[in-house]
Amino acid sequence: MNFILSIVLSAIAVLILVLIPWVGVGALNLSGFFGVFLPYVALIVFFVGLVYRIVVWACSPSPFRIPTTAGQQWSLPWIKHSRIDNPKGTVGVLIRMAFEVLTFRSLFRNTKMQFVSGPKIGYEWEKWLWLAALAFHYAFLTVVIRHLRFFTEPIPFFVQMIEHLDGFIQAGIAPINGFMTPGVLISGFVLLGAVAFLTLRRILIPQVTYISLPADYFPLFLISGIAITGILMRYVLKVDIVSVKNLTLGLVTFSPKVPDGIGVLFYIHLFLVCVLLAYIPFSKLTHMAGVFLSPTRNLSNNSRFVRHINPWNYPVKVHTYEEYEEEFRDKMIEAGLPVEKEESAK
Repeated sequence: MNFILSIVLSAIAVLILVLIPWVGVGALNLSGFFGVFLPYVALIVFFVGLVYRIVVWACSPSPFRIPTTAGQQWSLPWIKHSRIDNPKGTVGVLIRMAFEVLTFRSLFRNTKMQFVSGPKIGYEWEKWLWLAALAFHYAFLTVVIRHLRFFTEPIPFFVQMIEHLDGFIQAGIAPINGFMTPGVLISGFVLLGAVAFLTLRRILIPQVTYISLPADYFPLFLISGIAITGILMRYVLKVDIVSVKNLTLGLVTFSPKVPDGIGVLFYIHLFLVCVLLAYIPFSKLTHMAGVFLSPTRNLSNNSRFVRHINPWNYPVKVHTYEEYEEEFRDKMIEAGLPVEKEESAK
């Protein structure tokens, strides 16, 4: 599919999603539907869909060891092997998985091929992709943890601690009298910047553009919409935070009540979040759970000293070479083919 068409379709889809709560709440006054019903439906779809995907992956047979390796395999005592990049036991696998999940180690080692100085081929470390991915995921995690303050009372200490760390850049009073901004939380801007980088990368790099589909652009635009509406609510178009927390606490305690005075922008933000939650189990975003079930990551490389037999193999009637020669010995001799029992055949 043409990449321009992919971008346009994804952008139109997100714009339609923005217009739905705008019309639904602003014109039709369906705040209960968008504030109570849809969040519950999105959470159910998210958890049921994610559990279903995990169960399907967990039931997939993986009888053989197929880990991706980037170091020397364990062999002889005097040959040093790579305990992390080519683990032979569970401890090495756990360390490798920890590095993979927390630091994206395989992406850190990623390189790209390009032509330099005419026909020469060069390899370059893709550090910016690794940094953008790291910034995106940790900023997203920080935003999610910060939002726990709306669903808990009292607010847990770790949420307050992360919020203080996230807001170490404090903006003071602007030159305009009576105008001031709240403490700047950098995670929202880092998230938006990382999404912008990942989007531009798909547009500007021809090799990545060629393999990009609407399913690649849509979540980027959707997350951008969530980040932009969140930033607008905090710094530009303020909403009633007390009413928002009353709504979210009601959702958590299963006694939902929609307070008055919550702006339409909040419902747009909430609707986009609900769409993202419901979309995750059916998209590539399920890699957040799939990475733990990937046989290229969660298996040790012990094929040299442990024989792995497929337990799902059913009995197969085989035709051994002895039986084959016994059946076709005369024809093999006539054709001049060597046989093991030529003398007995004569």
